[in-house]
Amino acid sequence: MSTAAAPVRPLRPGTVLADLVPASRARDIALVVGGAALTGIAAQIAVPVPGSPVPVSGQTFAALLVGTALGARRGFLSLALYALVGMAGVPWFAQASSGWAMPSFGYILGMLLAATVVGALARRGADRSVLRTAGTMALGSLIIYAVGVPYLALATGMSLPQAVAAGLTPFLIGDALKAALAMGVLPTAWKLVGRKG
Repeated sequence: MSTAAAPVRPLRPGTVLADLVPASRARDIALVVGGAALTGIAAQIAVPVPGSPVPVSGQTFAALLVGTALGARRGFLSLALYALVGMAGVPWFAQASSGWAMPSFGYILGMLLAATVVGALARRGADRSVLRTAGTMALGSLIIYAVGVPYLALATGMSLPQAVAAGLTPFLIGDALKAALAMGVLPTAWKLVGRKG
C-alpha cells in the first residue's frame, strides 16, 4: 500500500506568515507578546552615534519584521505593548532605557505606525518577493523617520536640518543593510512554505 504526500493547500489571499500557525486566541496573544519581546531584545543591539542622542539599534528592523510577519492588527498590538511596557519602566528600549521623556521616543511612536502599515501591505503580498519587500521596508523606515525626526527636533530644540543630520543621515547605511536582510528573510520564508511572490 503506497501513501501519497498530502497536497499542499493554497493559502487564502491576505495571509501573513503568522497565519500559518494554527489559529487560536492563545496564538494571537503569544505572537503579540513575542513580537514585543523580540523588539525589546533587538533594541539592546545598540551602538551610540557621536553627536546624536539616537543610537543605531536593532529595534527598527525588529519592529518592521514584526509588523510584516504578524499583520497590521497584531503588529500594532505588539508594538503598542512594547511602547507601553517601556513607558512603564521596563528597560527594553535601545541602550536599556525606558520611559517616554527621551528625545528618541518619537522613533518608537513611528515604529508603532510603521508596523501597522507594513503589516497591512504584507496582507497584500508585499513581503513575497525581493523587490516588494525592499519597497515595504523602505516605506516603513520612511514612516519611522517621518515621526521620529520631527519629535527629535521638538524634544531637543534642534532645527529640522539639525535633526535630520543627527537623527536620519547617520542611519541610512544601516537601514539599507536591514532592508537587505529582510529582502532575504521574508521571501525565503514564503518559498519555504510553498508561496512564491
